[in-house]
Amino acid sequence: MQISAKGEYAIQAMLDLALHREGGLTPIQEIARRQAIPQRYLEQVLLALKRAGLLTSKRGSAGGYHLTRPPEDITVGDVLRAVEGAGAPFETQRRGGRSTERHDLAELWDEISSAVSKVVDQLTFGDLAARALARRSAARPMYHI
Repeated sequence: MQISAKGEYAIQAMLDLALHREGGLTPIQEIARRQAIPQRYLEQVLLALKRAGLLTSKRGSAGGYHLTRPPEDITVGDVLRAVEGAGAPFETQRRGGRSTERHDLAELWDEISSAVSKVVDQLTFGDLAARALARRSAARPMYHI
């Protein structure tokens, strides 16, 4: 399985929005800065996510982006399909070779694709946000000296 930069940036942006959803609309500049994503590229990614119905946006000085559903209702698979296409990145890439090799391994590649699909379709941005918050709180010292 390969995830493109576009797919990775989409996951980062959606996680950022999940972590900051209480603040209302999030300007693209803030997402780009926090996630170290080039803003011009992020615009393309967010547009694909908006077209897929995962984000809403508002233009202007008070504008920004917001999740259309709670993070618990959006899976990593939803996001990857929105930016990578219907089957990607779960489709295994079949390389050339002898037909018997391809036939002998086809079942293996299908099993791998199914396993990956199962993981990304069960993992929500609510899950990822909870993990991120837990890591952040574990990294903070309990006492300040």
